[in-house]
Amino acid sequence: MALASPTVADDAHAAALALLETVPLIDGHNDLPYVVREDPQARGDLARYDLGRIHAETDTDIPRMRAGWLAAQFLAAYVPPKHPRPAGYALAQIALMRAILERHGDVFRPGLCADDVLAAKAEGRIALVMTIENGAALDGQLDALDAYYALGVRLMTLCHNGTHDWCDSATDAPRHGGISAFGREVVARMNRLGMIIDLSHVAPAAMHQVLDLSEVPVAWSHSNALSLCDHPRNVPDDVLDRVARNDGIVMATFVPDFISQASYDWHRPLRDAYGGARADIDKAQVTAELIRSAGPPPRVTLAQYCDHLDYLARRIGHDHVGIGSDFFGGAVPDGLEDTSTFPNILAELMRRGWSREDLGKLAGGNMLRVMRAVESGRGG
Repeated sequence: MALASPTVADDAHAAALALLETVPLIDGHNDLPYVVREDPQARGDLARYDLGRIHAETDTDIPRMRAGWLAAQFLAAYVPPKHPRPAGYALAQIALMRAILERHGDVFRPGLCADDVLAAKAEGRIALVMTIENGAALDGQLDALDAYYALGVRLMTLCHNGTHDWCDSATDAPRHGGISAFGREVVARMNRLGMIIDLSHVAPAAMHQVLDLSEVPVAWSHSNALSLCDHPRNVPDDVLDRVARNDGIVMATFVPDFISQASYDWHRPLRDAYGGARADIDKAQVTAELIRSAGPPPRVTLAQYCDHLDYLARRIGHDHVGIGSDFFGGAVPDGLEDTSTFPNILAELMRRGWSREDLGKLAGGNMLRVMRAVESGRGG
């Protein structure tokens, strides 16, 4: 499989590549560790998986990360909702990321602060920023945050698709009216440590409460605008209207159902049938039946993705938008098939009239500002 070709080979694409020679590109979310761990052959063995080759079956590997001009990649230690041993699972994912750093030190360097991103850019390497996706990984122990920070974790998504003991999820029934008293302690401890609070997956009530509490900017590492697609994972306008005051960032994601209302609606029967994870449901069979009855799923495109970036920039300002792919080996939009395609975003936005300054902010400048602000608040 060759590297993905640009959607339009024109002056804008060439200009995007030229811009990326001078500005760092940061992707706010990628589930590569989970993909490696769940690969039926590798089962978490990096030598078997071989990140050095192109993986036609998925979206992320070293050749395509290099082709995409990444200066920093936030990688997630994803913890499945309701996992019986969340802390152990998170630690296993962190160990895998540390193994990537050790095995591929010529490609990656630890991303512990904003300066590491700039150093990686200067060296022609990629800063690997470790994150946790799902605060259930704390297993009810506040001091676990300190241990995760010491291991190199610099961002935590407060929950995933399930509500847990201290945070309500956007895609599950609420239990806390947002976050619990322990959740408020988590916010304060993350501020003190200098760990970025990520509000993707979090219920809107919890988003508002964290915005009330946090003394430093927060992030949505992989979320889009609810006004353009009413998936509950997207960010509603009343929350967006608080992002600039917090000096935070919303990093738009590539997940088709978060981009396109048509795609989200088409998949609704599949979610209704499969969302409960019943053992008697064959997902492939249900999908095939849906295609027979409703036709193929709607295609989702780079242009539709950029519509979200345009909306976010108008609503909250160019200083508060970023890119958070959420590559996980699943469905992707046309033009955003893998990690080599990031320049396509800048090229499309150039065609829409975005300035070089604003594109530099989107690519990485805004996230660097958030990182620095969170770092400067450490110990407060």
